[in-house]
This record gives sequence, structure tokens and C-alpha cells, in this order.
Amino acid sequence: MELYYSFSVLIVLASFFAYLNIRYLKLPSTIGVMLIAMAVSITLVVTGNIFPKTLGHLSGLLNDVDFTEVLMGAMLNFLLFAGAIHIHLVDLREQRLPVVVFSTVSVIISTLAVGAIFYYVFPFLGMQVPFIYCLLFGSLISPTDPIAVLGILKEAKVPKALETKVAGESLFNDGVAVVVFAVILQLAQGSEVDLSVGNVSWLLVKEAVGGFVLGTLLGLGASNAMRKIDDYKVSVLITLSVVMGGYLIAHAIHISGPLTMVAAGLVIGNYGKNTAMSEVTQDYLNKFWELIDEILNAILFLFIGFELLIIPNIWSYWLVGLAGIVVVLFSRFVSIWIPAKLVPFKTKFDSGTIKILVWGGLRGGVSIALALSMDEGPYKGLLISITYFVVVFSIVVQGLTIKRLANKVLPKED
Repeated sequence: MELYYSFSVLIVLASFFAYLNIRYLKLPSTIGVMLIAMAVSITLVVTGNIFPKTLGHLSGLLNDVDFTEVLMGAMLNFLLFAGAIHIHLVDLREQRLPVVVFSTVSVIISTLAVGAIFYYVFPFLGMQVPFIYCLLFGSLISPTDPIAVLGILKEAKVPKALETKVAGESLFNDGVAVVVFAVILQLAQGSEVDLSVGNVSWLLVKEAVGGFVLGTLLGLGASNAMRKIDDYKVSVLITLSVVMGGYLIAHAIHISGPLTMVAAGLVIGNYGKNTAMSEVTQDYLNKFWELIDEILNAILFLFIGFELLIIPNIWSYWLVGLAGIVVVLFSRFVSIWIPAKLVPFKTKFDSGTIKILVWGGLRGGVSIALALSMDEGPYKGLLISITYFVVVFSIVVQGLTIKRLANKVLPKED
């Protein structure tokens, strides 16, 4: 009953905030919902003595919800599948080298850059943080968030090739980022970890390749089943079972659930739609997953806005938070610029494309979820606060200006 109560409150608030945004703010829905939630959070904190029960009830509701488990174990699977099912494999195949490089090499470069720079920034701000925790922050803030990126790109209307690069990178970099974060977290917490090249490579291969194989098999199996019936109601149920059952299988055999969802979505969205569905079934399936995407996005960004209520002493970290924004953006630039100059891509990257890739690399709920997943310790509050500052700047400032930047730096398409 408590779960139903919590979910009911979140749905009511998300729908109300989404209405206010469409009616008055007219911002992209995810950004509008998050900003309204943040405004409500700040108002409740400031007027806490006036409305102590409201503040207490909302804070209690948020504390009762395990954001990491809800996002990484449930919502992310639906959102990744919903995003992947609309990506054309032909477009992705044309951009496969940039997508692979940016979702692997760039994540590692960014992790090292953020960690190394912050190791020297922290003492300058009067803080002493071990290098391993600087690297830990680098690993959780480096992956671009597919949920934030896909939502904003729909509004920005950048060229198709560039959209595929950014969207593809954000969909695929979670597997690498989670492995890197898990290894560094175990080191930071004093666990013995085999850091040999062979062991780390095996972890990456197991996560990535295992996820792709399982997702492909699920996608092919579901597509073949749908082809024999072509019933839109059952087809929707089959895709739901792929997402929910597929995650349970991936979790049980310790492979990447996010990559499993991406692979399954790509197969069903391309092979399944082309061979197994009538136009009516395709239409219902597309609308169903678009609706799921919108609902879960609204709830997710509502969560992010309300996180202000449960992050202790966040405003005491405003200076290091601003430093984090600069460091993360610079590291993002380095992680894109180095591969763009050294890797023999078929099409060379001009300065405008690099600017969009850097500015369009949004951070979101995944980074917050990873930060919250750390065990309690002396640096958890600091790292969560910096993460929140970076995520909010990324979504609000970068998200609202990416379209204007694209119009300014990219050549106009005919």
C-alpha cells in the first residue's frame, strides 16, 4: 500500500507540474517539470517553519524511495528500450565508429581527466579528498545520460548524423561507465579487486557483449512471435515482457541490463517493425512506448527536482559545485577532441560538430543514481552535491541552449 501511495503522489505531482509547464512556461517537458519541482523544493526549505508537515511528508516520501534502485533497476530499462525502438539501424550503422569510440574511450578519458583535475582543485578550495574518490566522481559523472539526451535532442532538431552520434553514444556508454564505476568504488571502499588488464577486459566484455547477445536474442524471439499473430494488444504485452523479463534475466546472469534493453529495442524497432507488424500494430506500439517514455521522464525529472530536499547541506558546496561544472565541461571537451583528432573517422569532425558533441553531452539521473549508490562515508555528501550541481546545469543551461548553439555553429541543411 505504501508503494501505491508513493507512486500515486508522484504521478499526481508530475501531471500537475507538466500541465503548469505546458500552460505557462512552455519549456521542454523534462526541463519544465524539473524546474517547477526545484522551485517547490526551495520554497518548502525556505518556508519550512511555516509548512513543517508538508516538508516532512515530502522529504519522507523521497527518503522511502530508493532512487538508485528505482532508476537503475526499473525506469532506465523502459526508457532505454523506448529510445532504442525509434532509432534506425541504418543511421546507427553509418555512425558506428564514432558511437563505439565515444561510448568507450571517451568515457575513460573523461574519468581520468575529471579525477586528475579535481585532485588539485579540491586542495585549492580547502578540501582534502583522496585521489581514488576523485576518480570515483570522474567515473559517475562521465557517462552522458540517454534519458536527458534523447529528450532534448527531439527539441533541438540537429542534423540526423550528429543526432545519431550523440544519441548512440548516450545509449551505449552505460555499460562501460557502470563497470568503471564499480571497480573504482570497490577500490575506494577497500575491497580487493583484480585490476589486471585481463580481468577488467573480461568484465567489460561480459557486460557489453553479454548484454548485446541477450538483447538480440530477446528482440528476435519477440519479433518472430509477433509476426505469427500481428495483434497490437498482444504485441504491446510481448514488448513489455521483453523489458521486464529481459532485465530479470540480465540481472540473474550478471550482464548489462541497459545494453540488453538497447539491443532488444534496436532489433524490434528495425527487424520487428519491418517484418512482423502491420501499420496498425506499428502505430499502436510507437504510441504506447512514446507514452511510457513521457510518463517516466516526467516522474524521473520530478525526482531530480525534489532531490534538493534530501541532499544535506547542498548549498554549502556551491563553490565546488561551480568548479565541478567547469571541470566536467573541460574534461568532456578533452574526451571528444582527442579521439576526433586521432581516430581515422570516415568524416572529419569540424569545430561546430565538436562543440555540439561537447555541449550536448548532458548528464542526468544516471549520475545521481550512481552517486547515491555509494556507501555512507566522509565524501558521499560532497560528491552527491557536486553531481547535483553539474546535472542541473547540464539539463537546464545546456539543454535549453543546445538548439540555439546548433543553429549558430552548424551549416544549414537544405
